[in-house]
Parts: sequence; structure tokens; C-alpha cells
Amino acid sequence: MKQREQQPEAAPGFQIAPMIDVVFVIMLFFMVMAGAVKVEHELKTTLPGNAETAKETDLPDEVTIGISETGEVTPTADPAGAPGDKLLENLYNQMKQLGKAAEDSKTKLLITVQAEESARYERVINVLDCLAKANISNVTFAVSDTE
Repeated sequence: MKQREQQPEAAPGFQIAPMIDVVFVIMLFFMVMAGAVKVEHELKTTLPGNAETAKETDLPDEVTIGISETGEVTPTADPAGAPGDKLLENLYNQMKQLGKAAEDSKTKLLITVQAEESARYERVINVLDCLAKANISNVTFAVSDTE
């Protein structure tokens, strides 16, 4: 028998052909997906309000109405209702204006009623009645800090 000559094993090395195939598959994927992306103006969305109303009125997103222990109602720094005033006409006028401005600018107005712990429930009901009369329905309650 004849002995076989042993040939040295060739090192496989780095194969470039499979790498080129992978790059082409990835490139094909991105080219197909690029056509599926919608341009923003094609989505037909409308943003709330417009630039003119945003410049005209600088509305707060949230208004806090404080009710003190004595029955004083303060939607801003100035009191809007004396302790004996059950109709709260000043508060009604302010809330009606804010509600109309929020409606014109197509934004939501959030009213937070923050009563002191010892405030009378009747006074809170007076404020809620005033808000209902002004057609404001987005109302929340907050607890005042007693520190």
C-alpha cells in the first residue's frame, strides 16, 4: 500500500461573500421600510388652539381656588368672595371669562378647589355651584398643607 501524503490544512480565513449577502439583506429591509413611513403632514392631525389665540390670551392651565376657614374665596391673590356672599358673583364672572377664553383657544381648563381643613362644607358647595353655573366641569379637590 501506498502511503498518502499529508497535505497541510488550509486556514479557512475570513469569508467576505456571506457578509456581503447580510449587508444587502439589511439594505433591502431599510429600503422597503422607508416607503412605509408616513410624513407628518399626511397624518391629518390638528393641534388644539392656533397661534393667534395663543398670543392674545395667556391662559393658565390650572386655577386654584382657595377657601379659607373664615369663608373667604380666593381664585387668585385677590379675594373674589366675602364670607357672607353665597352667590359669589365676582368668582362667577372670573370663571366665565376663563372658561370662554379656554373654549376659544381649544384648551382644557382645570380648576382645583383647595379648602382649609376647618372650612365649612357649605362654602365649598357655594363654590361648586358657582362653577357649575359658569359651565366649568373639570374640577378637582386638593388638601391644603397644615404645617
